[in-house]
Amino acid sequence: MTTPRTEHLVLPGVLTAEQAAATVRGILAVQREDGAIPWFRGHHLDPWDHTEAAMALDAAGEHEAAERAYEWLARHQNEDGSWYAAYADGDFAEVTDRGRETNFVAYIAVGVWHHYLSTGDDTFLDRVWPSVYAAIEYVLRLQQPGGQIGWKGEDDGTFTKDALLTGSSSVHHALRCALAVAEQREEPQPDWELAVGALRHAIRRHPERFLDKDRYSMDWYYPVLGGALTGTEAKARMEEGWERFVVPGLGVRCVVPNPWVTGGESAELALTLWAMGESDRALDVLQWIQHLRDADSGLYWTGYVFEDEAIWPRELTTWTAGSLLLAVAALGGHEATCTVFGGEQLPRGLDPDCCA
Repeated sequence: MTTPRTEHLVLPGVLTAEQAAATVRGILAVQREDGAIPWFRGHHLDPWDHTEAAMALDAAGEHEAAERAYEWLARHQNEDGSWYAAYADGDFAEVTDRGRETNFVAYIAVGVWHHYLSTGDDTFLDRVWPSVYAAIEYVLRLQQPGGQIGWKGEDDGTFTKDALLTGSSSVHHALRCALAVAEQREEPQPDWELAVGALRHAIRRHPERFLDKDRYSMDWYYPVLGGALTGTEAKARMEEGWERFVVPGLGVRCVVPNPWVTGGESAELALTLWAMGESDRALDVLQWIQHLRDADSGLYWTGYVFEDEAIWPRELTTWTAGSLLLAVAALGGHEATCTVFGGEQLPRGLDPDCCA
């Protein structure tokens, strides 16, 4: 096992160089030899969290391990361009959820673009481009006339027209990364440009087109993290939800009014704040959640029930650690992570109010 690069993963009150290296080693210890990264050994793999953990490995300079994660996706992609929602312990032959969630499918584009920016490896980009293309084409088959993305396809080819704001916001980010990949390869995708514009318009202007999940913190910050809301719109949204979801000193509630803060949502909120230019508040949030760190493994507990002072569930997840490392990498100036989540250099696509 190599020594992770941690110079940009050192953050006062969050990670020392030794702690950052331990967290990276914790993710690597869970990764299977074939590249799969389940939540933890014995649990399932989902393609979104698998990709988030792989991105964290790239941020730490573990490029070979990250590449094996993307190669796992490429090898096990379904013929229609999708992946299943869950594989037992990362075993592609043991599917435990045969749904095909669109934000899970699209997220390969974010990871692939991040890996390319981290390595400059054109050969890699050429090799995985067919997987990215097929994944985006699958997802866009579920786009509705109003721009929103149906959240799940089924094994029999049917799909739901219902859309989730969090999922569609993540897809918005993935589409922009996919367009960046296409531009790098000089293969323009005008249909994707129209699709991302229509999706952004739905997120910004038509909340009624999405299922009501207002109790979930991800529905609060994901339109900003996914790049659909920026500037004054983003700031207004974040201020509106701050007192509802943020528990100072502990982290971010997953669902209101439940007394449960979660590491993944907290780290993603920190990444969102960084993208808005609010690094001080981002640092505060990351410092708060260090009570979730497990000193032995370097990984992080999923959540904490503060009324009972209880760690729950008793699981140390690769994606929680991955989200924290990515937030720290952004604050530390890691170029690929800043580019992917900062959004300023990603293609925007087209829509009627794209310049509003």
